[in-house]
Amino acid sequence: MLWRLSSTSRLFPTTENEWRNIADDFEKRCNCPNCLGAVDGKHVNIKPPTGSGSYFYNYKGAYSLVLLAVVNANYEFIMCDFGINSRISDGGVIEYSQFYRKLKDRKLSIPPPTRTMNSKEALPFVFISDEAFALRCDFLKPFSQRDWDHDKKIFNYRLSRARM
Repeated sequence: MLWRLSSTSRLFPTTENEWRNIADDFEKRCNCPNCLGAVDGKHVNIKPPTGSGSYFYNYKGAYSLVLLAVVNANYEFIMCDFGINSRISDGGVIEYSQFYRKLKDRKLSIPPPTRTMNSKEALPFVFISDEAFALRCDFLKPFSQRDWDHDKKIFNYRLSRARM
């Protein structure tokens, strides 16, 4: 479900140019080139429906539904999906969203890889996330701390800065 959040908010991007504008904002604000959005999930506590058993019971010991969102570099929501039961992890929740199906089927009008000012090769456009999400060619997540060297530490810092 792709929502308009207010009369002043933009709809979910539908053209390559709208995606490029989002990526330009991430590069200017966070030094994170070709970034299309930061993705994360949030457990929203609920009172479970009678007879639902453990269907809404999560690993945190509460009953909840998951809000999945994508935000741009200006802290604006560009996609919200709410209502997946919380027994599924953030990384698993995304697979039940319309956003993920369109991403996987290449129906989001994402621009082809392009060269940025500091790159020798064309870089793909990507979404950024935390460790809970699967690594894909269109999703970046931080390196594990046990694998850090200087370059990976800088990468994780920039990725974290863009996600925040």
